[in-house]
Amino acid sequence: MPSWSASEEIQVYSDDKEDAGAASVDFHNNYTMGSRKTPQYLGEQAPNNVYRLTPEFNFGLTDTLELGVYLLTTRSPSGEWNSQGYKLRLKYIAPHDNEGFFWGLNLETGKQNLAVSATPYNTELKTILGWNQEKWKYAVNFNTAGSSNTGAGPLSEEVAFKINYVLDGVTQVGLESYNELGPLRSFQGFSSNSKTIFGVVDTDVAGHELNAGIGHGLNGESDKWIIKFILNNKF
Repeated sequence: MPSWSASEEIQVYSDDKEDAGAASVDFHNNYTMGSRKTPQYLGEQAPNNVYRLTPEFNFGLTDTLELGVYLLTTRSPSGEWNSQGYKLRLKYIAPHDNEGFFWGLNLETGKQNLAVSATPYNTELKTILGWNQEKWKYAVNFNTAGSSNTGAGPLSEEVAFKINYVLDGVTQVGLESYNELGPLRSFQGFSSNSKTIFGVVDTDVAGHELNAGIGHGLNGESDKWIIKFILNNKF
């Protein structure tokens, strides 16, 4: 099974969304260290010391629906910037109270260049579940992904979860975990596929929402170290 490399978006989805008529842009940033240096297929950009910058434009369509557009870019270890494709997404968050259970769905699809994906046309469905309390926030995503390209293989599954503790009105600290399970029809063991855990902080910086963290791979299939941050700018 190919070793994982950091994606354009390292994020656990919760119940956040833009209000109807509102818009914002998220700047997704991540940088890998101690990662694989050898391409696994012809044309791949090996992930070691690669910086990924992905602007994500968010539009609140209704009280429950949000549209998103991603523009994928990478910077190679030699300093070369490249456009790597695009993605579109539609997120639904069901009406819910500020505290207690919430759920939603996120469907995204797009085209990625060969440097970052062996299959150009890919689609993913995220099932979003969570629970909000006064001092604790929980979220889990079940991510089912596949490709329409011939020979792309079966659907795959990833489980990602987040646990945050609320320090004050603007700052939370916690853990995020991203766990690739392999083919949907035949999950694989802990040593196969990427398993990565992050220590994270969610806060406000000069009025902008910030999610930042440092991640460590838990097996040989994972990037060893990943630094990531997401900065939100509302229009």
